[in-house]
Amino acid sequence: MAESIALRDAADLFESSSAGLSPLGVVQKLTLETLQSNGYPTDGLYSKPILNAAWADADLVINMSGYQRERAFPRSEWDKVEDWPVEDPYGCDPGVYQRIFEDIRTRIASLTARLRDGAADK
Repeated sequence: MAESIALRDAADLFESSSAGLSPLGVVQKLTLETLQSNGYPTDGLYSKPILNAAWADADLVINMSGYQRERAFPRSEWDKVEDWPVEDPYGCDPGVYQRIFEDIRTRIASLTARLRDGAADK
């Protein structure tokens, strides 16, 4: 969900890509339906792992894995990781997917505002 939301709502500010520590290999049907019902694109979304090249190129990594960055990422890279405690909707009903969609959208809006404010301060 985060990739689609960021691609639509923050494309002017940063490039977005989603990858997982342990991807399932498929984007859940309810994820796609939730995005589509809220007017967000789903074309090109697919489940993928974090690749070394993408990790190296990233300035900021939003960690929604459920594991704190200290447990999931190399110590030397912690400074570019921001933990977001976002619930995983897998196996839940559509209402839970919608609630989590709204949580992620709010978090991305907050991040976008923070980055814009930081850019304005420079």
